[in-house]
Amino acid sequence: MSLSGMMRTGVSGMSAQANRLSALSDNIANSSTTGYKRSSTEFSSLVLPSTNGTYASGSVTTTVRTAISQQGDLRYTTTGTDLAINGKGFFIVQDSSGNTFMTRAGAFTPDDQGRLINAAGFQLMGYSYATGIPAANANGFGGLEPVDIRQNEMSATASREGIFTANLPADATDVAAANLPSANALGSEYTAKSSLLAYDSLGREVLLDVYSTKTAANTWEITIYNKADAAPDTSFPYANPPLATETLQFDATTGNLTAASATDITVAVPGGENLTLDLSRMTQLAQGYNVSTAIIDGAAPSTIDSVEISSEGVLYAQYANGSVRELYRIPLANVESPDRLNTLPGNVFTATYMSGPVTVGFPGESGMGSVVSGALESSNVDMAEELTTMIESQRSYTANSKVFQTGADLMDILINLKR
Repeated sequence: MSLSGMMRTGVSGMSAQANRLSALSDNIANSSTTGYKRSSTEFSSLVLPSTNGTYASGSVTTTVRTAISQQGDLRYTTTGTDLAINGKGFFIVQDSSGNTFMTRAGAFTPDDQGRLINAAGFQLMGYSYATGIPAANANGFGGLEPVDIRQNEMSATASREGIFTANLPADATDVAAANLPSANALGSEYTAKSSLLAYDSLGREVLLDVYSTKTAANTWEITIYNKADAAPDTSFPYANPPLATETLQFDATTGNLTAASATDITVAVPGGENLTLDLSRMTQLAQGYNVSTAIIDGAAPSTIDSVEISSEGVLYAQYANGSVRELYRIPLANVESPDRLNTLPGNVFTATYMSGPVTVGFPGESGMGSVVSGALESSNVDMAEELTTMIESQRSYTANSKVFQTGADLMDILINLKR
């Protein structure tokens, strides 16, 4: 073994321990960083071929690995937009230039534009409910948009669905066809009447007059008018034809709707959308008219009061008027080998050829973890382990420096032999 080879080996050992100490310093510095994943330095030997009687010293190389797949402890907060992932997956975020990344750092807060931004300045991405129930783009980030929860903008929701359940008196008197509410004639007769509140596309209130009229044994007509079209004091005749008319057939024995009967009615709300009222639980029993359920969705214009995020990643807006509306579905991304992801500044990751391609899905589906609102994932750094490793690395560095120093001393002796 040459003296210069011994010195090079000592330098290699010091360089390797310096790399190890660098990783340790990052871990300790980021021990309180949300979602931080600790790095470790692995050593491997480089052995040079040796001849009989002579040993050629090699060196040591290092490989840095990041424990991305190791989950940190969950730390609960009082902020609903703080998000953590319990299980596999990463939040999908975007920087100001439109580049997309993955992260576990979920300390999101709204900025002045209502976008959810984490501590590193990355904005949370999600699928909007504006065009219907979203579906995840399984093999890429297409269709995603920044999550926007601007609380100063007003929103109105048109009525689309409702439930109307009532008991119709079985002993009611039949009404002649010419006098039915659907005929819209002066003096029209009916068995029972209720009014329902709906909303048009601009959030204006629309009162609906619902008439239930017995036309024959076990047969009833449901007729719905716009109350604004009613004649003063008398209702009939209305200024416009009925918004909807439907016939219900009841079983004479059970008092429930027959299999052949209609079970809903669709109403074209003036200035709004088609409203489907579920009538499937209507009954005809020997009791008076009684409404048990009258529910219609929709809401008047209102601002967002707060937001809630479910474990499935659905972001709900709670409006000041008490209504709730789905705004976004937050997806998660994952790869086959998370520890092989490329780590970038800001606690974000990108896929590499060794990590495998990115797949996108919703929380709780396809092996993805669940979203925990009001919590943050702590760093997975163990301070006791890091400090212990630091002491060990310091000792190893000192030992390698002694090897180099010994080689240098021997080289001085060798040079001084000439004298």
